[in-house]
Amino acid sequence: MKSSSGSYFPISSLIRHGAIKTKGGKRFIGQLDLPLSELGINQANRLKEELSCVRLNSIFCSDLQRSRQMAEIIAEKHNLRPTVSLSLREIYLGEWEGRYFEEIRRKFPQDFMQRGKDIANFCPPGGESFSQCSQRVLAKLDELMQRTTGNILIAGHAGVNRVLLCHMLGMPLENLFRISQDYGCLNIIGYEKGKYRIKLLNRQFRIVTL
Repeated sequence: MKSSSGSYFPISSLIRHGAIKTKGGKRFIGQLDLPLSELGINQANRLKEELSCVRLNSIFCSDLQRSRQMAEIIAEKHNLRPTVSLSLREIYLGEWEGRYFEEIRRKFPQDFMQRGKDIANFCPPGGESFSQCSQRVLAKLDELMQRTTGNILIAGHAGVNRVLLCHMLGMPLENLFRISQDYGCLNIIGYEKGKYRIKLLNRQFRIVTL
């Protein structure tokens, strides 16, 4: 795609993996290694069709099943093999991994309240904060921007994507939950001379079932 100056710059597709099976209720998923559900696979196939006319040069994902499956399904149309990176993993929630929000709120009310007050810096026992997560994720983003050429796709996670988008928009991490990242969504980012431009945010696609 051309910039206003007439030069070419790459376009990045940042997606969130499709839906997963969470066994009902709102849980802290983090780095639990859950696969895509049937709906999630349908969302991946829908995105595959939407992106089939885009020339992708590289695809990146985390090593978690839901991210890897998403990337592999989309990669089929582009004759690419996704590059797996542990740095793109979702935020690690330590002892809260897999536990229900209501359970944490009931058993650890002070911690639950503190997380709400300081979402950027709060760290669950044995886990990491969003500030710590952002350090590894943004370091990986810088590496990708310096070492890759052409259009790339990142099959990310809700937390990871929000960290990236906060950085690109110049927003503090305290506001990361103001950015919606639904299952199977698409974000389009332009990049030129070290600067980002959000062209599309949290685009969702209708799933047609027969």
